[in-house]
Amino acid sequence: MSDHCEISGQGESGQSSELPRGDQSSRQVLIWLLVLACLYTLYFAKTLLLPVVVAALFALLLSPLVALFKRFHVPRTFSALLLLTAVGGPFTLLGAQLAEPAEKWVKRLPELSAQLSQELDAFGRRLAPTQAPAPQEAEESDGLRLFGWFREEKAAPAPASASASGNDPALSDRVMQGGMEVMVKALGATPAVLAQFFTFLVLVLFMLIFGPSLYSTFIRVLPQVRDKHAATELLEQVQRELSRYILTVSLINTLLGAVTAAVLSLMGVEDALLWGVMVGLLNFAPYVGPVIGMLVLCLAGVLQYGPSLGALLPALVFFCINLVEAQFITPTVLGQRMRLHPLVLMLWLILWGWLWGVVGVLIAVPLLVCLKLAADRLNLLPHWVNLIESPI
Repeated sequence: MSDHCEISGQGESGQSSELPRGDQSSRQVLIWLLVLACLYTLYFAKTLLLPVVVAALFALLLSPLVALFKRFHVPRTFSALLLLTAVGGPFTLLGAQLAEPAEKWVKRLPELSAQLSQELDAFGRRLAPTQAPAPQEAEESDGLRLFGWFREEKAAPAPASASASGNDPALSDRVMQGGMEVMVKALGATPAVLAQFFTFLVLVLFMLIFGPSLYSTFIRVLPQVRDKHAATELLEQVQRELSRYILTVSLINTLLGAVTAAVLSLMGVEDALLWGVMVGLLNFAPYVGPVIGMLVLCLAGVLQYGPSLGALLPALVFFCINLVEAQFITPTVLGQRMRLHPLVLMLWLILWGWLWGVVGVLIAVPLLVCLKLAADRLNLLPHWVNLIESPI
């Protein structure tokens, strides 16, 4: 921050000059106000900004391939449609194949909910006090004896059978109510999600077709950009490195999902392909995604094997596979250039999870890599770049 707050130089007299202390404080306050305004805008305009940011990242990923086709005189419109079909086709077929097992497990959720309700009710009864109530004379104070009508309005304690039968509000009722609220919110958000997905597809197509020409015109006519060639090379370098990173991580997560599905299938776990695809997608969110995957596999194990220690075996197998991938494979393949400090990464994931929910968590790491690459190439905020890349 001090690099931006102080401006040193040599005048004609040979003496260095710097900003007054009052101007430095005002500039720092303005910077923090700008950061807060950006966070406020990202949070409250997420419906508008979410498809735009995701489409921009996806277009950066596919732009080198479109440029490669352009060298062979393939029109951008044709290559963009071809790439979107090549990427979206397998996902559509995989989604159609997984729709039936996913629907089956969704229908089995009431069974799990009933088991969980029974366990919670039993747990609540164990926590409830079982000793007999003290005599009334010992409970009441002299003031309550003076006003005997308090004693008449005092309700009798409910029998244990009524509590066991579920007449009183139980912990399971609260869990069921929370689950219904989540389902209602999910159903209510479905039209907005579909609209955002359609907007995302249109934006990716237009960015791939018309984005390069717009960027070239922007660089040419903007007077603040003096080195036009360096600005063009910057975008190309960020595109190449970001594409290499996303493709590498996507390949690693695909192999992780395939190995997990194969091992679970050999163990006899139902719908192993569904769980493999799930853990592969969740692994795009480091630390958070694998934990969610293990929790879901625990629930799947409980549904298949019942509440026993054997139900934890699928989650344990995935934990071992993910441990090998996270500690050995990914650091070796990505190397030191894409190193991200775990604490900085976790704070970044929490921030984008709060801003944009699940999608924010999934795109947080590619977005951080993109910003780090751009800052590194432009030599902006070098101290923050070093902090992000600091060794463990």
